[in-house]
Formats: sequence, structure tokens, C-alpha cells
Amino acid sequence: MAKLIVDGSEIEVPAEFTLLQACEQAGAEVPRFCFHERLSIAGNCRMCLVEVKGSPKPVASCAMAVRDLRPGPNGEPPIVNTRTPLVKKAREGVMEFLLINHPLDCPICDQGGECDLQDQAMAYGVDSSRFHENKRAVEDKYIGPLVKTVMTRCIHCTRCVRFTTEVAGVCDLGAIGRGEDMEITTYLESAMHSELQGNVIDLCPVGALTSRPYAFQARPWELNKTESIDVMDAVGSAIRVDARGREVMRVMPRVNDAVNEEWISDKTRFIWDGLRTQRLDRPYLRENGRLRPASWSEAFAAIAAFVKATKPERIGAIVGDLAAIEESFALKLLMEALGTKNVDGRQDGTALDPRFGRASYLFNATIAGIERADAILIVGANPRREAAVLNARIRKNWRGGRTPIGLIGERVDLTYDYEHLGAGGETLAGIAAGTHPFAEVLRRAERPLVILGQGALTRADGRAVLALAAKAAVAVGAVKDGWNGFSVLHTAAARVGSLDLGLVPGEGGLDAKSMVQPGALDLLFLLGADEVEVPAGPFVVYQGTHGDRGAHRADVILPGAAYTEKSGTYVNTEGRVQLANRAAFPPGDAREDWAILRALSDVLGHRLPFDSLLELRRKLYADYLHFAGIDAIAAGDAAAIAALAGLDGETDRTPFASAVKDFYLTNPIARASAVMAECSALANGALRQAAE
Repeated sequence: MAKLIVDGSEIEVPAEFTLLQACEQAGAEVPRFCFHERLSIAGNCRMCLVEVKGSPKPVASCAMAVRDLRPGPNGEPPIVNTRTPLVKKAREGVMEFLLINHPLDCPICDQGGECDLQDQAMAYGVDSSRFHENKRAVEDKYIGPLVKTVMTRCIHCTRCVRFTTEVAGVCDLGAIGRGEDMEITTYLESAMHSELQGNVIDLCPVGALTSRPYAFQARPWELNKTESIDVMDAVGSAIRVDARGREVMRVMPRVNDAVNEEWISDKTRFIWDGLRTQRLDRPYLRENGRLRPASWSEAFAAIAAFVKATKPERIGAIVGDLAAIEESFALKLLMEALGTKNVDGRQDGTALDPRFGRASYLFNATIAGIERADAILIVGANPRREAAVLNARIRKNWRGGRTPIGLIGERVDLTYDYEHLGAGGETLAGIAAGTHPFAEVLRRAERPLVILGQGALTRADGRAVLALAAKAAVAVGAVKDGWNGFSVLHTAAARVGSLDLGLVPGEGGLDAKSMVQPGALDLLFLLGADEVEVPAGPFVVYQGTHGDRGAHRADVILPGAAYTEKSGTYVNTEGRVQLANRAAFPPGDAREDWAILRALSDVLGHRLPFDSLLELRRKLYADYLHFAGIDAIAAGDAAAIAALAGLDGETDRTPFASAVKDFYLTNPIARASAVMAECSALANGALRQAAE
């Protein structure tokens, strides 16, 4: 620790702190444009100038470390001042230079009201300019359908360049030219390729990079801001949903160092237009092969008549990927009341099962724990597509110490270097047996991490692969006191919650794949399950938000609420219980899903034991106590992994493939989004071009 005096107050900070960090710890406010806590130091803007006693000129506080300061002649702590006339004059000079070429676009700029340059100009700007020359103008660049550019506003802070290079790992942006001719652009003005590119919008301190879909839609003071949780993947990123009236206008990230730091994926950020298109806003009933609008009572009566005429063993229910804990719990209670054991929350057919123990299906190392791993094995997963924010964590670990990473599965670009070990189960068997060279790399590591993806678990031999991965984790020492590196990467926000609830077939019951076989059932409930193909034959009740696959096949449609339109509990891939809050109301006659099931249970003669969300949660917490621990992780028993490793099974030689084929179109909301459709077309076109 080092001592220094900031504005007359003596503080003690780590020697590796920058002066800017030390000043902020002392309570001083230091303006900045180029500096960002999660990016490398550039020292471009010079807005953070401070006065250091003994220095002949003001010092850029972001680029000087505390350890570089000299003590006084008698060993006194170094003295730093942030509010002297010298500092004020220096910052005003920097601001004047920044504004020489900056256009007066504030009234038409989407950054207006949230602009760092506006804020700092209030403190350090002047009311007129001493320059009479024409302002520099820069041609706007096309960098894709997500980010809008007005490059005349750019102040060359290079935050966007550093983010794409360091965090996203895709060198999309760079600088060309020198001095007054310097410009930020993509190579040949092509579209950016990163799944995290939208984060440059938040990083840009001016209006040079803004959201293209959001352009001219709203001003920040018009919006109601609601803290919530993302459900586009299983990471559970912390988000803020901004809504105006009934419409969601944009989605922004919130800081959560344990999960997403302050980044979100492009699917999370730009999905909002899909929340308002192709929505189900009233019940529908199929008559003579066509769906017609119906009242709630008509829809419930049709379901009740069919339930009454159907044996319990011929009734089934499948829970989709976006369902919250509350409606999943309500559906489970209703199916139990009807006497059916055909219930499954794994519409992708994954081999994970709560009977193996909670540790068998969690990302046990935790997302933040990725940074502690010193060797990583990825099995049957493409984290860049399946969990882009989590993939940035892996890259962060790799950049910090060049952690050895091995991949079993498809050879893909993960944005970091890795060793491609093989394609299928035989390579994993070699790791488990210790005969593969990479097994020794994992054994030598203090905290080895084994990441098991759904691409390896949704196959016919998924249970054997699961057991083999557990055996490999135990063999290389990934499961031990103080560290559990056996980690399952989920792709669906609802999956861990469904497994925690025990939404798997009872003894003699059918799983999701069996339920959709011809002739298997007479009545099938789909709770937002749009990724299964239901054959002709069974009477299908679909409860969901969009006119997607499930609605097209349904005989009765019950319109539900999207994740931004209800208060719901989700459990992310690491087992963290999170709460999504309602930011808007469902359209038309749509209702929250738990309320629909509660009303339906009355008509079916099996009234559920709650009349409000509070009562439902009270019952939920009584049956499953860990759901009451919001933002907490109930760790699984590591002994379950050793037991899992003891299971037998044969794996086939089919190569592992990622469970996510198209990053942008993984759920009904995404498929209803015009922005996601455009991104998908661009991405697939780039892949085809690369293949050719």
C-alpha cells in the first residue's frame, strides 16, 4: 500500500492504482472520456488532468500509477490536487479543443441527455468558440444494422476499438489516418461481426455510435426504467428495460460483476422489437381446421371437455425455454392434480436429470469463477453462440495469463486460441482415461475447469456423455475441496429452474421426445414450448406469447405474458436465483401465465392453492426453499458428480455439434424480431462466403 495526499486528505491505496483511481477513492471527481475501468489505458483525451506537486505540468491521471510518484524531500507522501485553478484551466483547454470540430447536434442526437461530453461541457465548457475555421466533417460509416454512426461527432477516445479488440475479441474497428485525418472505421466499411458489438453504444461518450433500431424513437426522460433479468440465454445478465407506455423501447445493461460485468449480447439488447410483433393478444380456438378468436370461457370450456374425456396417462405437458419458475410450478401442480406423470421441462431432450443431484446440471465453478481457472476443457459447446457474455469471461481469463484451453467438438472461432483435441466421445474418453496429452495439462492445473455443453447432452447417447464428462472431471482433479470445476453450460433460461422443480417424467412417464411421437398422447399442454414438432393427432393447448411453431399447431391458444411483462423468477446456468420485474403490460387480453393456469384449474375442478402471486411464491418457497434466496446460489453436493462418474454407457462416434445453430433466432421473440432477422441473414451470408 502507498500513501498520498489528495486535495488535502491523506489516503492509502495499492501502489498499482492509477492516480485517477486513487483520486476517486479519496472522493474527488475526475472527468474522463477515454478511460474505462474494464479496458486498457489509452490516455487519449487528457480530460483527467490533475496537478502533482513537483511536476512541471498537469498529469494525465489515468496513465500514471501511484507507484510512479516521488515522495517529498523529507519523505512526505506525494501531493495530488484536482481542484486548483491550474487543473481547471487545463481541463477547460482540453474541452475547448474537443469542441473545435464537434457539431452542434445535441437537439437531434440520440445521445442527448446521456452524453458524457454534454455533462462535462457544463462544468468545463465556455459559451463561445475562439475558432472561426470550418468544422471538420467526416463521412458516416456503415458498420452493420445495429450501430448507427455519425462520425463527425467522434472525439477519438478509442473506447470502441479497445472493446472490440480486447473484450469481444473480434477486431472489427480500427483507426486510419493521422492527426486531423484520423477516422474510426471497420475494414472496407463492412458490418461488424461480434455478438457483443452493441456494447460500443454504451461505451461511446458522445453521439458518434448510437443504436440504429432505437434512432429517433424516444428521449431518455420519457422512459420508465425497470431493473430486470435477461432470458435470451442461460447467463441471466442484469438488464434495465426502458418502456414508454405499453411498449418496450430499449434494453440496457446493468453492472453485475458476478454475472455479466456490464456487457450484454446483441440478442439481449436488440430483441425488443420482437416483443411487439406477431403477439398473441386473445384466446383462439380451432374449428373446422381454422383458428378463430374466442373468449377465455370458451377456450377453458374446450380444454375442460377434452380433459374430462381423456385418461391421465394420455395427457402430457412440456415447458418451454422462457418460462419463469412461477408458471412452471403452477403447471406442475395442475398436472399432479390431473394425475399425469408425463411432464418435462427439457424440450431439447437433454440427458440432465435432478435424480443425479443438483451439482450434475449446474455451472458449478460459477461465471465469475471462470477467471480463477488455470486450464479449461470445453466439451460439445460453442460458448460464443450459446452464451456470448460468458465467452467474454473465458477470453478475459485467456488474455490475463494465456490459460491453456482445449476443445472437443466443432472447430470454430471462439475469439481466443485453443487446442482442438478432437470431435467426439472417443477424445473425451481419452481425457477420462488419462491417455490423451491434454489430460496431463488439466491434472497439473490447480483449478481445472470442464465446460459441458448441450450439444453433447441432447444426443441419443447424452447420458453416457454426461457420465463420461463427470469421470473426466474427477480424473483430472476438477472436483475437490474448495473447487468444483464440473460445469454444465445451459442454453435456455428456464432449464435449471425446471430441473430444480423436478419437471421430469415420473415413474413410467414420457419425456418430451416421447410425448411428440405419433400416437403417444391424446392431449398435450405446451407452456411456451416452440422448439418441438408436434405431429397430427393429439389435442394441443398452447400457452405462449407469439404466433410461433407452438401456436401454429395448437387447437387452443392461451395468450401469455413475455418476460418484460411479468414478475418472474429465473435460475441461471450457475444456479443463481434471479428476479425479473414487469416493465410493461401484456397486449390485449393476454395475462400472466400463472394466472391463466390458476383460472384454468378452477374450470378443470382442481383448484390450485393460491389466488395471488404472493400466495403462489409462499407455496413455492415452502416446497423449494432455495428459490427464496434471490441473487444467491445454492451449491450442489460435489459427491453427486463422483456418483455420476460411476454410471456406465456407450458413446457413439458422432462428432459433437453446438446446440445453437443460429445465434440470432433461438426463441419465439427472436424469430419475431426484424432486427434479429437482418442480423441472421448477414451472419449466415458471411458464413457461406467464408465456406466458399
